[in-house]
Amino acid sequence: MTKIPRPEYPRPQFVRDTWQNLNGEWQFSFDEPSFDQRITVPFVFQSKLSGICNMERHDVVWYRKAVTIPEDWEGQKVLLHFGAVDYRAKIWINGTFIGSHTGGHVSFSFDITEALQEGENTITVCAEDDLMDMTTPRGKQYWGKAKSIFYTPSTGIWQTVWLEAVAPKYIRKVDITPDLDRRTATFDYVLSDESLAFEVEVAFKGKTIACERTLAMRKEGRIIVPLDKQLLGEDNFNTVSAWSPKHPNLFDVTYRLSDGETVCDTVKSYFGLRKISVENGIVLLNNYPLYQKLLLDQGYWPDSLLTAPDDEAFVRDIELCKAMGFNGVRKHQKVEDPRFLYYADKMGLLVWSEMANAFEYTTDYIRRFTSEWMESIERDYNHPCIIAWTPLNESWGVENISSDSRQAHHATALVELTKSLDPTRLVMSNDGWEQTTPDILGIHDYQPKKEILSKRYASLESTLQYRSAGRALFATGYSYAGQPIMNTESGGIFYNVEDTSGWGYTNAENLNHFYKLYYEVISAFLESPVLQGFCYTQLTDVMQEQNGLLTYAHNPKFDVEIIKAINEGRYTPAK
Repeated sequence: MTKIPRPEYPRPQFVRDTWQNLNGEWQFSFDEPSFDQRITVPFVFQSKLSGICNMERHDVVWYRKAVTIPEDWEGQKVLLHFGAVDYRAKIWINGTFIGSHTGGHVSFSFDITEALQEGENTITVCAEDDLMDMTTPRGKQYWGKAKSIFYTPSTGIWQTVWLEAVAPKYIRKVDITPDLDRRTATFDYVLSDESLAFEVEVAFKGKTIACERTLAMRKEGRIIVPLDKQLLGEDNFNTVSAWSPKHPNLFDVTYRLSDGETVCDTVKSYFGLRKISVENGIVLLNNYPLYQKLLLDQGYWPDSLLTAPDDEAFVRDIELCKAMGFNGVRKHQKVEDPRFLYYADKMGLLVWSEMANAFEYTTDYIRRFTSEWMESIERDYNHPCIIAWTPLNESWGVENISSDSRQAHHATALVELTKSLDPTRLVMSNDGWEQTTPDILGIHDYQPKKEILSKRYASLESTLQYRSAGRALFATGYSYAGQPIMNTESGGIFYNVEDTSGWGYTNAENLNHFYKLYYEVISAFLESPVLQGFCYTQLTDVMQEQNGLLTYAHNPKFDVEIIKAINEGRYTPAK
């Protein structure tokens, strides 16, 4: 039997037992539905692991797969889920049009029950991706051959496709909002029907600590669950129970939906008791000052592009991040796979979640971008690892933000929209420069010399005078309002270990020279009385951009312990 790629459950925050993975071989064709080729899903045709590895431009691709619904699913609804399809997807079941979705980085699903037939069923997918449409949120995916800071595009299905069986009456979604100060967790639920009993059971380290049940007279409602101090332990409550990179404690959750005495639906989930806030201009995690040491993470792999080859790839990246002394990543121009967020939750890695940006400001762009951004927040709301949302980066898509008030209003509106959906996390506006109302003033600065960096970040006054890439830190009409300040892109030191052509922002001549350059950048940030953290560019080399701490194959280029020592201020460079 052929091994199914990416066989793991694709939605770890909302787990049911009855599901079927549809990854593996699909019929495939370019441009027209001839289905004359075979492709391995969930890898895009541009990647090696797809079995095709074709770099030609094709704006339309077709997929088809025959599936048989298990007999024991009879009497249940069948949902068809897509982890992500870039960019527009149209779906047919047995020739019946089911629906469409626009947005290349987020999940979507359809109830296909009524379109199914006995025996074999055919799923057909058409994916459209106009690479020349600059209003499409695509991030680092280039419309030509990869160059500069842009990479090979990913067209079509690039995350897991799967079927799920649910009862006719089932739980649609649950948002979890932990409250560290009150020691509670709020569960906002949405059900398929009303007049059902909804139950939430919370366990910690294998021991049930709370169970709350309500008769839901409406499809939407809320349950607030107290986290029992006696069971958790009053002493050292934060250390024992709260989630942090050092102590990634997680609470297990079981949801049950009942109709009378019959349990209709059971779902497993989890949450972290975690609080991120700003007080008096200082970022706090669980009410304690947080110094963030982040890596810029593009989330690309040489044989599979935006799709991780397997779960182990996520685990290894997180292990190496932590081993090098970092406590988080800024996911860059990519809404990452929920499996990565799951491991970040479990292993304790802070995440800044960022939307893939577009490059042209139009009404169509606003509609597309806002819709997909809202979907990404909704999908990932429950992950404790995410502490910040970053909708815009370096004025991408809002190139005239300082001269066009509409674009400035758009950036500010995204901040407020994000906070209206999630008031529990920090929100950036236009990270890097020309910002409006961010919770953190993020500055992009690739200066390599410590002497210059130390002077630049010696005081609040000198910091605010800096013009990142020649642009003011705030857009016209906006100014500093006491926010915490971080360097959110820096370094980018080129060091070539694979004898291929590439580039970085600063060149290291040899290994010792790299350590010296890295020390100069990081030590300047650590010693600054103004900065509350930094983000180094970047975790891995990506194609021609070879300024990673790891190779494109995600292997360390440097001594992990030396990088950690520099990050912790314990390193003295050789003279």
